[in-house]
Amino acid sequence: MKATDYGGSTPQEVREIIRRGEWTKPTPGMCKGRVQANLIVLPKDWAYDFLVFAQRNPTPCPILDITEPGDTEARIMAPGSDISKDIPRYVVWENGVNIDEPTDVSSYWRDDLVGFLLGCSFSFESALMEADIPIRHIEENRNVPMYITSMKCRPAGRLSGPMVVSMRPIPARQVPKAVLCTGRFPEVHGAPVHVGDPEAIGIKDISKPDFGDSVTIRPGEVPVFWGCGVTPQAALMASKPPFAITHAPGHMMILDPKDADLAVF
Repeated sequence: MKATDYGGSTPQEVREIIRRGEWTKPTPGMCKGRVQANLIVLPKDWAYDFLVFAQRNPTPCPILDITEPGDTEARIMAPGSDISKDIPRYVVWENGVNIDEPTDVSSYWRDDLVGFLLGCSFSFESALMEADIPIRHIEENRNVPMYITSMKCRPAGRLSGPMVVSMRPIPARQVPKAVLCTGRFPEVHGAPVHVGDPEAIGIKDISKPDFGDSVTIRPGEVPVFWGCGVTPQAALMASKPPFAITHAPGHMMILDPKDADLAVF
């Protein structure tokens, strides 16, 4: 099955499917029109550092919800959820190194862990599609391509690192419309951070993303780059906290609100 086969499912239905281990692949196209979120989980003594890091870097790290220490429920954005089980695939980090990629992290859970749910650019894709702007990774049933850039985030406490971006090829004549469409969604990364030449932001080979999958860029299309919620993972690799959990890139948590709820008109 494709992710889009679950496009009409409710967030609760999809979270149950994921919790049962029946879907372990990327989530673009699932629960069409519903908010999707990135995840980073840190020990309580690192949580304030990340809160400030996100506040200083709101484009790649827009916070939607924060759990209480030790709690796995996203009480504001997804009542009844379990952030240790409701994401298709996770990454477990020790000292900035990926040590495991399980589909359930309940065995890693501790009483001092705090979860942050961050806005995801998948949440503005419905607006792009409604504007007849193509979403190539959905067309090709792939994960969105993501790249580590030369753009530096503003550091906070012990956390620092580069910005990660997602890329969508957009027909040149539709780029202004794509900027306007996504700019209405600041809580899910908002307008692009760069349009055009990948090398200007440190991307040497656009056909080789650091995360996700390569997609086709057709003649007449321009690569457009948005801030990405994988940025915290680049910060983990740079800053090396003793322990962390994140979503695997492209494997998001699906929340209850509609994408339109986050739009600024």
